[in-house]
Amino acid sequence: MGKRQKIKRGLFKYNLIPPHKWRPAATILVAAIFGLGLYLIRLSNAASYLSDDPQACVNCHIMTPQYITWTHSSHREVAHCNDCHVPHDNIANKYFFKAKDGLYHASIFTLRAEPQVIRALEPSIKVIQNNCIRCHENQVTDAKLLGFVENHQGHRTDRICWECHREVPHGKVKSLSAVGHQIEPIKAHAPEDLDIIPKWLKESMNNR
Repeated sequence: MGKRQKIKRGLFKYNLIPPHKWRPAATILVAAIFGLGLYLIRLSNAASYLSDDPQACVNCHIMTPQYITWTHSSHREVAHCNDCHVPHDNIANKYFFKAKDGLYHASIFTLRAEPQVIRALEPSIKVIQNNCIRCHENQVTDAKLLGFVENHQGHRTDRICWECHREVPHGKVKSLSAVGHQIEPIKAHAPEDLDIIPKWLKESMNNR
C-alpha cells in the first residue's frame, strides 16, 4: 500500500473526510472559515505584533493613554513597549508571552470588557520588574544610592520599582477618558495622504 493511500485511509478511519454527498458543503465551509481567518488577520493588522513597533500596541485604541504618555517620556529614546513588557530571557518565551497576552487583550477588546484604568496583571508585573532590573542594574546596585536614598537596599528587594518611581514612564494619566486624540497619527489607521496641517489652513497661509 502506497503512502498516499495510507494517509487517505487514516483520514477516513478518523472521520476527517466527510461522505461524498457532504464534500461540496464541507469544502465551502472550510474555505469560508479559512477566508474569514485571513480577513481577520488582515483587519487586525496581526503581522505588526511580530515587530517591535510601539504603534502596534494601539491598533485596537485601548492603549492610547499608555502610548501617548510613553511618547512624552525619556524612555521613548531608549526603550519601546517590548523592551519593558515581554520577557527577554529567550526568544521562544518572548513570543509565547506576546501570543498569550495578545489573545487575552484581543478577547477583552472584542467583549468590550476593558476597564477605564488599565493595570498590569501578576504575570506582567513580574516581567516588567525583571526588565527594570535588567536595564537599570547599575543604578539599582549603585552603592552611592545607599548614601542619599533612605533604605534603598531594602526597597529594591521587597517591593516593585514603580511603587517609588510611580510616573515612569507613563506619567499621571491613567484612564481612557483622560487622553484625547494625539497629533501624531497612528500608522495602522491613518490614510497615507494624511496631513497634520489641514488644507484650509495651508491655503490661508499661502494667500497671505
